[in-house]
Amino acid sequence: MSIRVLLADDQSLIRAGFRMILESQPDIEVIGEAANGEQAAEATRRLRPDVVMMDIQMPDGDGLAATRRIAEDPDPHSRVIILTTFERDEYVFEALHAGASGFLLKNAPPEQLVDAVRLVASGEALLAPSVTRRVIEQFARRPVEADVRARLDSLTQREREVLVMLARGMSNSELAAELFVTEGTIKTHLSSLLAKLGLRDRVQAVVLAYESGLVKPGR
Repeated sequence: MSIRVLLADDQSLIRAGFRMILESQPDIEVIGEAANGEQAAEATRRLRPDVVMMDIQMPDGDGLAATRRIAEDPDPHSRVIILTTFERDEYVFEALHAGASGFLLKNAPPEQLVDAVRLVASGEALLAPSVTRRVIEQFARRPVEADVRARLDSLTQREREVLVMLARGMSNSELAAELFVTEGTIKTHLSSLLAKLGLRDRVQAVVLAYESGLVKPGR
């Protein structure tokens, strides 16, 4: 089945360029476009794309506001990749807190754009390497809320191990090899810990791991 993509950007030339790149791939289909945040949120609700490529600065509701609306859907289906021309930490930080599953600079090469769509559609996280460490350090400096500690306490020892290794950037196959289990078992652990923590995907799990102090930057 094709990966269904919605393009949200206020510049029609950029949308056209992204459409041309993505639709050159046999497994990706662009099913709609939006020129502002309000249109993006509405089109996502109506079309249910797998991935939304979301510009962060748009009129009539910016990309962050639209991402929050998409993430608040009680039956979440679409994952958001934030696109911007600005490598600013506060944008990345707020985008991930809003519920985005990835962040990519607009000047990324075409093959990286395609890879990003496939990666996020599969449930993985995506951050431009140049901003990852700085963003993690911002999350690690935030105060830990009591409800976060309570949710972490509900995890089994194995689920905590999986969360820590996930936060360190390990893939499912690497987790399975490290713990001497199958990838299916890892997926079961991930589903369980996400449910217990009230999170929608791996990105939010990584954020919580650093935000809670369970994992420290540089370790």
